[in-house]
Amino acid sequence: MDKYLIVGLGNVGDEYAGTRHNTGFMVLDAFAKASNIVFDDRRYGFVAETSLKGRKVVLLKPSTYMNLSGNAVRYWLNKENIDQSRLLVISDDVALPLGAFRLKANGSNGGHNGLGHIQQLIGQQYARLRIGIGNDYPVGSQIDHVLSRFPAEELEQLQPAIDLAVDIIKSFVLAGIDVTMNQYNKLGKKKATPSPSAKGAPKQM
Repeated sequence: MDKYLIVGLGNVGDEYAGTRHNTGFMVLDAFAKASNIVFDDRRYGFVAETSLKGRKVVLLKPSTYMNLSGNAVRYWLNKENIDQSRLLVISDDVALPLGAFRLKANGSNGGHNGLGHIQQLIGQQYARLRIGIGNDYPVGSQIDHVLSRFPAEELEQLQPAIDLAVDIIKSFVLAGIDVTMNQYNKLGKKKATPSPSAKGAPKQM
């Protein structure tokens, strides 16, 4: 049976629940709810399993905290004997407008600490879905921004991207990265409305 590892990045603990940095967790929670499966507390993360048309899908929410996400990803790739071409990592991105998203087959970490640690351990050759959380924050306040909770109106703007991310996961498993990028990236574009106080290329935390 073909196996796929789908990773949503975030930080564990009640104090981080619903924060912008936990957008990856939110996507996997939505996928699990739609699939009627639950997460178990396993080594290096919370894990749930399902299948799509004969393909095994392993969902992973690392419990290592963001900066050590690579430990969980590497462990579960090896444990399940999953090729990196069947790995999809979902993360937040301050460089994208709220609710926008971008799917890529590989590439740099973009300054995101979670993606950066994964890259350190397994390289850049893995698919990643980045979901915009906006950059409307004062200079020097990025940490506060990414670790703050979405207000209700922003959650409403984000929800369509979460719903589409669930579909993207299914397409990635069933059709592959190239077909999925062609189909969905055009839907993920939104016009940026950066804060005047947040100038320059933002660096992820």
